[in-house]
Amino acid sequence: MAKINDRKISLKKRILRVFLIALGILILVVGGYFVYLMTSYHRLEPDLPLEPVNQQEERVPVGTTLKAVSYNIGFGAYIPDYTFFMDGGVESWARSEELCIETVQGAGEYVRDLDAEILLFQEIDLDSTRSYHINQYEQLQKIFPGYASTFAVNYDSAFLFYPFTEPHGASYAGLGTFSKYTIESAVRRKLEIDESIPNKFFDLDRCYSVNRIPTENGKYLCVFNVHLTAYGGDESIRTGQFMMLCEEMEAEYKAGNYVICGGDFNQDITGDSVTYFNGADAYSSWAQPLQLQYLPEGFMVCAETTAERSPSVRDNDIPYTPGVSFVATVDGFIVSPNVEVVTLDNLDVEFAYSDHNPVLLEFILK
Repeated sequence: MAKINDRKISLKKRILRVFLIALGILILVVGGYFVYLMTSYHRLEPDLPLEPVNQQEERVPVGTTLKAVSYNIGFGAYIPDYTFFMDGGVESWARSEELCIETVQGAGEYVRDLDAEILLFQEIDLDSTRSYHINQYEQLQKIFPGYASTFAVNYDSAFLFYPFTEPHGASYAGLGTFSKYTIESAVRRKLEIDESIPNKFFDLDRCYSVNRIPTENGKYLCVFNVHLTAYGGDESIRTGQFMMLCEEMEAEYKAGNYVICGGDFNQDITGDSVTYFNGADAYSSWAQPLQLQYLPEGFMVCAETTAERSPSVRDNDIPYTPGVSFVATVDGFIVSPNVEVVTLDNLDVEFAYSDHNPVLLEFILK
C-alpha cells in the first residue's frame, strides 16, 4: 500500500512539474510577445515629404468642370458577405490571394471608368499579412498609367497575433493619391491618436496627405487625402484631428489656393445619416456627427442630403444585407469657398468591392 501511495505522490509531482513548466513557457511567450510589441511600436515623423511618381506635365484648368473620386478599398477583402473581427465579425484576412487581387482590380476598374482627374484611395496595402503581401499600390498604378501619384503610410504595424485562429499579422498600408496633373510637392501630416494600451496597437498611424497641384492661373489646388480615427480613445482625439485638418485647410485658402479635402472621415458627415438609414432610434458609438463648428468660414461639406441618397459605409458584423446591415455616410469631400460644387454622388455599387462605396465629386475652380 505504501508503494502505491508513493507512486501516486510521484505522479502528482510529475503532473505539477509539467504544469509549472508549461505555465512558465506560456508566461515567457506572452511576456516576450508583449516586449516585442512594445519595442517594435513606432510612429512616423510629423511632416514627411512624399515623392510623386509617374509625374505628369499639365496644370489644373480653371473654370472647367472636373471630377474627383474618394474610395476606401478596404485592402481588397470586403466583398459583400465578408465580416471583420474588429467589427464583431469573424474574418481577419482576405479570403484568398486570388480574390484579393480580383477585388482591388474591380474597384480600380470601376473608378477608371468614371474618368476622374483626381483619385483618393484609402486602405491600400503594400506588404501585409491580411492581403497576402500584395502590393496594391503598384496594382492601382497599372490601372491608372496616365496619373501622377503619391503614397502616405498610415499603418506599419508589428505582427498582431489575434485573432488566434487567423492572426491579423503585420500590416503596411496607407493612402494613395492619383492626379492627371502634375503634383509639384506632397507631404504626410501626422495626426494625434490614442496611444494607451492596447488601443495604440489596433489603431492606424493616423495621418493625412497634402498634395500641391499647380493650376493654370498660378495658384495651387491643395488636395487633402484623409483617413481619420473611428474606434478607440475619447472625443478629444477626433476633435484634435479635425481641428488640425481644418487649420491647415484654412491656411492654404488664405494663401490664395484652392482646397479639396476628401476621404474616409469615420464620422457622420451629414450629421443625420445614422438615423436616416437605420431608423430614428439608431445610434453608433463610432459614426458620431462631424464637428462642423470647427470648419473654417465659407468651407462646405459635400455630401448627399437629398430625399434619395445612398450610404458610403456598412458595418462588418454580418454579411451585407440591405435594410438590415448598419450603414452610414462617412466618406465625402470638404471644399474651400473658391471651389464650386457641381454635383456630389455616393455611387451605390452595393459594397461590391469594399465595405465602402465610392464618392464622386464634380467641381469647378473659380
